[in-house]
Amino acid sequence: MRDFGGIVERSPARVVRPGSAAEVAAALRDAAAAGLAAVPRGLGHSTFGQSLTEGVSLDMRGLAGVHAVRTDGPRGAHAVADAGTTWREVLDATLPHGLAPPVLTDHLDVTVGGTLSAGGVGGASHRHGLQAANVLALDVVRYGRDAAHGAVTCSPEARPDLFDAVRAGLGRHGVITRAVLRLVPVPERVLSCTIPCRDAAGLLRVQRETAAEHLSGQAKPADGGGWRYEAKAVLHGGAPPPGTAEAEELPYLDFADRLRPDVAELVALGEWTRPHPWGMVFLPGDRAAALIEAELAATDPAGVGLSGVVLIKALRTGRVPGLAVPRDPVLLGMLRTASPGCASVPAMLAANRALLDRARTAGGTRYPVDSVADKAPIPR
Repeated sequence: MRDFGGIVERSPARVVRPGSAAEVAAALRDAAAAGLAAVPRGLGHSTFGQSLTEGVSLDMRGLAGVHAVRTDGPRGAHAVADAGTTWREVLDATLPHGLAPPVLTDHLDVTVGGTLSAGGVGGASHRHGLQAANVLALDVVRYGRDAAHGAVTCSPEARPDLFDAVRAGLGRHGVITRAVLRLVPVPERVLSCTIPCRDAAGLLRVQRETAAEHLSGQAKPADGGGWRYEAKAVLHGGAPPPGTAEAEELPYLDFADRLRPDVAELVALGEWTRPHPWGMVFLPGDRAAALIEAELAATDPAGVGLSGVVLIKALRTGRVPGLAVPRDPVLLGMLRTASPGCASVPAMLAANRALLDRARTAGGTRYPVDSVADKAPIPR
């Protein structure tokens, strides 16, 4: 069995597809009795084998569905979704009410439980923090003897220690089975603006100074060599920000699902199934621009791959105590694809290790933080 990263392979001793929290608890008890580890898996979008195991693989897609969408009440607007539900399925349920989660992943075909367990960075994280900071309550089945009690509900008010441990906890402290997700009003149409930037410092300045509901940035290969920088600002209303080179009005769903045609093309080209040695780090804000420039000076397009992406995002995390990040964090994602004729997987992994070393020396951290790969050698 492989994950999206396509680097680590593991064959589970058993695959269980629970359809309820009670079945998750039974699977955990059986795994413990057999001396096997149990690892939840959504759509396997991890990159270094975090969703793989040689023990019991819990296929959480059997536990999927949106059970309620509330537009008001003591908790405010919210949706109740099982952990194996994709963010696309969440939107299908909430958009008819004019609502959506405040933070969405760029790629919607990942699961609620998976991204809450990792943290969940999105284009609105500069305003709302991580997805894990926007969940109101969780149902969790804990490992070991606690599994006998089935799922327990945790929130900032009820079992706050467990609530803080499982958010961005990568499944180490228990299996999330259901989430209560905060919702916010969204418009029918948005304005998507592209802002060219001179360098990394300029890109981060645009992200920090522009008032927009969604902000992200990329470095792209420039004609003649080197890299060019580009910010993307998406507004729910108002005029394009200063420096905008292109602006496009489009339906909210088209914006939220903007990667769907790109993914279809990558699938057709065979790029989607190639190894993806992604390296992602949180950099301290006061050193981020220099570190990004240094990383890209040492990287040519072949080091990222034909369909690789360099993602740059100034953000805030919100209150997620289990996630250690530097002050004023900036996410640098070297989202590499081992395309034919480009750098090899070992070379890309070596570049990721060098990036992580530089980030840690500067006070940065890996994302996802404290992942399996932090405690075991990165595959070579």
